[in-house]
Amino acid sequence: MSFDQIKGNEKLKDRLSAAIRSGNISHAYIFEGEAMLDKKAFAEAFIKAVLCKEAPAEGCDQCVICSKIDHGNHEDLIYLQADGSSIKDEAIEHLQERLKTKPYGDRNVAIISDADTMTLRAQNRLLKTLEEPAEGTILILLSENLENLTQTILSRCVKFRLSYFGKESYEGMLDKAREVADMLLDGQPFYKRKEAVAEIMKDSGQTYAFLDALEKVYRDFLVENTEAGKLYKKSQIYRNVDLVEQARRQIQRGVAKSYALKDLMIKIGG
Repeated sequence: MSFDQIKGNEKLKDRLSAAIRSGNISHAYIFEGEAMLDKKAFAEAFIKAVLCKEAPAEGCDQCVICSKIDHGNHEDLIYLQADGSSIKDEAIEHLQERLKTKPYGDRNVAIISDADTMTLRAQNRLLKTLEEPAEGTILILLSENLENLTQTILSRCVKFRLSYFGKESYEGMLDKAREVADMLLDGQPFYKRKEAVAEIMKDSGQTYAFLDALEKVYRDFLVENTEAGKLYKKSQIYRNVDLVEQARRQIQRGVAKSYALKDLMIKIGG
């Protein structure tokens, strides 16, 4: 996915592209947004724009560099995410050692997902890298809640808030999730449920957004006095939320999106 393929966030994309063209690239960024947002995809699009030689400040989505970023095997791009419920001190220490090595290309880049889960000790360790980064290094922290990051981390990063992007609008994805939730409650035939999410399964960002929207729909049933919510027992809603989270973890572990969604709908709707 290149910047051109990302819908919305136009001012932010223009600002980042302008920074790349002028050579005014920061050593550290925070991209904040709801869980529904595929913040990793946005970060990768930004890195393509930085590293791509064919379409500087945009990313061509076709060259070797862009292809390697798409497949997660670019030599200079390092990924870090939570191990269990948090990112621990040891993981940041390992990242720092990796960033000390000379890049194969122009610069080392690290994308830290779940950055707001870093332990205090891990944040304090990362602070050393933010204060004295190796030349050319770019650190991108992806976060749902900036309040969980220390002020010293925040003050050393350029912060941007992402809005929803994708083929569906935010409300459109919620409407799709409500539609599927109703189908599951009504016991609609499996082939109809499958048809309802056929397009969503083709794209990772859309899949994650749908799962987050579906989880929000079920959580809303707990707090809103709606007719649909009254048809569920609380235990059923809690179970459905847990099944959605299981499907998300399956995909993160490499299970095919289509299998995870089909399995989810079978477990919820029978």
